Amino acid sequence: MTNGTDDVDFDYDYEDDDEEEVAAPKQTNSLKWGLAAVVVLAVVALVLVGVVLLGGDPGKGSSADGAGSSRNAAASGIASADDTGPVSIIMADPSCIAWGSISGNLSNTLSLLGHGKWNERDQSIPASAWNDEQKKEYLAAGQVVRNAAAQTVGLVKLTPHRVMRELYEQFIAYARAFVEHIPTYTERDAALAGTAHSAASALAAICAASNNGSAATRAPLVEPQSAPTKTASPGNPTNPQRYLTGPNPVCADWKAALDKFGADTAEWQEIDPSIPATYWNPQQKAINLAVGPMMISLANKMQQLGRRSNNPILQDFAELSAQYRRAFVLALPTYDPSDNYLANAATFLSTTVLGGCASVQTAGG
Repeated sequence: MTNGTDDVDFDYDYEDDDEEEVAAPKQTNSLKWGLAAVVVLAVVALVLVGVVLLGGDPGKGSSADGAGSSRNAAASGIASADDTGPVSIIMADPSCIAWGSISGNLSNTLSLLGHGKWNERDQSIPASAWNDEQKKEYLAAGQVVRNAAAQTVGLVKLTPHRVMRELYEQFIAYARAFVEHIPTYTERDAALAGTAHSAASALAAICAASNNGSAATRAPLVEPQSAPTKTASPGNPTNPQRYLTGPNPVCADWKAALDKFGADTAEWQEIDPSIPATYWNPQQKAINLAVGPMMISLANKMQQLGRRSNNPILQDFAELSAQYRRAFVLALPTYDPSDNYLANAATFLSTTVLGGCASVQTAGG
């Protein structure tokens, strides 16, 4: 099942031969469902948990303290400047309407490239081996992505939520990094596009869950978490920096946790996420109820790793992914297809970390 609102399709494959180690359905809308979602970003290979990612460390603005940075940010009109509390499920955000337009145009325009076959191209071909048509397509894609990044700058300032600001910033930073690598593109650079894709798709899923009411219905049931000891300082919205610029000790464990989750939930991934709980057969009901503890375990692990990372942005992504995953578990007994976006948000937040780690490992500065 696909509904096109929770996934922005850059369709760049992550570099790694173990992509296929994670057996998940090729659908991009749910976390089990969700896990497969990442494939998208990876290109349909399940990169997400198996093949892409590992290594990062706080980049510019990754350490922060509230007051001084808040004053500077407030002067620049950044609405989230004073948001230093715990991250939580987003029930409403004024930037979502604009993001829906930006991300929709990006996805639709990219899908038209290559006579409609952009998503089917061979991503292993380096720039040095492109023919004239391939070069033209990549340059056109670069311009489309660059324009989307430029349009997103205003949303960095508009959103009142720190973690939404960070997602917008990382979309911009990784999208621009990919575009900069196009002239010398190699398969390794797909991780840059992949990370931008995950950030964009996380934003799309968060906004969809907010717009369809699922977030408001499930969020009050999720236990609030404690505030972080430090938060990332808002930087220059016109020139955000990648949040991972060097190896981070949690990256290997992050990938391992997602790999294990993918393997342990193989049966669950085969269930059609468009079926509401009221129509599950006995086997589907048993599988969905059994997956809950696995998701809670993964959420707790992600949260622990985020706190160990010493990277405030990575920690925010980990905490928010955990909260959306917990909300999805709480939704399972009365699951409605609209809850799928909670799973997608959790997945794409986790693969934003996965991709950031991978881009450091493979593409370098």
